[in-house]
Amino acid sequence: MSNIRQRVFKVVIMRKFFAWAVHIFTASGLIAGFCSILAINEGDWRMAMFFLVIALVIDGIDGTFARIVKVKEVLPKVDGKMIDYVVDFVNYAFIPAYFFHAAGLVSDSFALPLSFLILLVSAIYYGREGMVSNDNYFIGFPVLWNIAIFYLVFIFQTTALVNAMIVIILAILHFVPIKCAYPSQASRLKWPSIIVSIWFAGIITYATYVYPEVSILVRIQAMLILLYFGILCIFDTFEIGKSS
Repeated sequence: MSNIRQRVFKVVIMRKFFAWAVHIFTASGLIAGFCSILAINEGDWRMAMFFLVIALVIDGIDGTFARIVKVKEVLPKVDGKMIDYVVDFVNYAFIPAYFFHAAGLVSDSFALPLSFLILLVSAIYYGREGMVSNDNYFIGFPVLWNIAIFYLVFIFQTTALVNAMIVIILAILHFVPIKCAYPSQASRLKWPSIIVSIWFAGIITYATYVYPEVSILVRIQAMLILLYFGILCIFDTFEIGKSS
């Protein structure tokens, strides 16, 4: 009987260990974000984005680990979703706003106000009820300013005026009732969206690695990926092609 109790005890301890390991893994996204800040302070946009990519990867796979080890069941008093929200806000809004300000993407007179705009609209977006619909769509442009910064710095490389307009438009889109699919939860073209997301992960990693020598071919691929998700957003928002 004592052997059975010992085995049960070991199983419980191991389950708690792995559950805590998943929460620590999720929180480690903050470490990647902090390293990104250090790189931004050095003016090293390549390394700054590299660490944001690491944070993006962590965010992309931690949920799978959480479901495997059943963290909600093992640690019911630890809210993994809240940890995730904190990490996401830092890496998807706060650090990109700082990146935007430091990178000189707009004129000096607009750098601070637009950085503040990124932070404010992101915070309000997180506070909205119905940020995610019942069918797992983000309502409005989701807080993905890290991706926006990637395109502005590594792909577009447009004028200060165009950069400012892009930021303002994206800020407005936070509050426009468009439906943006989360690839792994998409109800339309789920597997193509996952494949395109993996493709994008490769593109963002490669473009970061070769920066500032980003080839026209890489830029075109990044634009095609953006076009794919843009068209998908239009189809999902207006439910084009869906049966009633």
